[in-house]
Amino acid sequence: MQNNVVLYEQKGNMAYVTINRPEALNALNGRVLKSLNSVLDLIRETDEISTVIIKGAGNKAFVAGADIKEMSGMNCMEARAFSKLGQEVFNKIEKLPKAVIAAVNGFALGGGCELAMACDIRIATKKSKFALPELGLGVIPGFAGTQRMPRLVGKGRAKEMMFTSKQVGAEEAYRIGLVNEVVDEENFLNYCDEMAKTIGTRSKAAIAICKSSVNEGMELDIDKAMLHEADLFGLCFSTEDQREGMGAFIEKRKPIFK
Repeated sequence: MQNNVVLYEQKGNMAYVTINRPEALNALNGRVLKSLNSVLDLIRETDEISTVIIKGAGNKAFVAGADIKEMSGMNCMEARAFSKLGQEVFNKIEKLPKAVIAAVNGFALGGGCELAMACDIRIATKKSKFALPELGLGVIPGFAGTQRMPRLVGKGRAKEMMFTSKQVGAEEAYRIGLVNEVVDEENFLNYCDEMAKTIGTRSKAAIAICKSSVNEGMELDIDKAMLHEADLFGLCFSTEDQREGMGAFIEKRKPIFK
């Protein structure tokens, strides 16, 4: 499946999603967000997929932000609807019962940084740059950037990045916990593929349950979060994957998860 602005490809249990507006540094407009939303629905409904890699077309940008030309003519209600659309799509990524890797090569600014933050894991090349520069345009991050950034790097550093609009290089992004790993550009896609393949050897049911436990637990106090974890741990024991995984361990063989 593919259209002009979002490309989709499935290889085995891995899905590749490419934001495809290289002439606009892959900027997010309404068409891109709606297309991405449809692709995410397809991925959710495809049971064999365990891992998703999201990347940008070309070698200059992951996503350089939301489309400012499109936004500049919006009134208050249109801007609110655009914000809610972006939030809906990025929430769908965060809640997708699959592991999602953001393969960031180049600029991840504004909406691009917000897209990366909605993913489970962020891998960057050494030339990557991250920023939330919206305050310099007289607006605020509107695709949940004001919420996800503090949860990733802390409230003080998130406010500094937003208030100053400063760009953070890949090594600094790694230092503050915004990205998981920084990789040479020539090894970048292979590295992302290998990580996706490793995740793909795990139980798809356990990936979905673990992701839910982490995401939902982060919004609870620690005691309630641990009770939630215990409930989900118990739920694992209703799955075939639990029986296969533990049976394979006891029998000293590799598990074959369904």
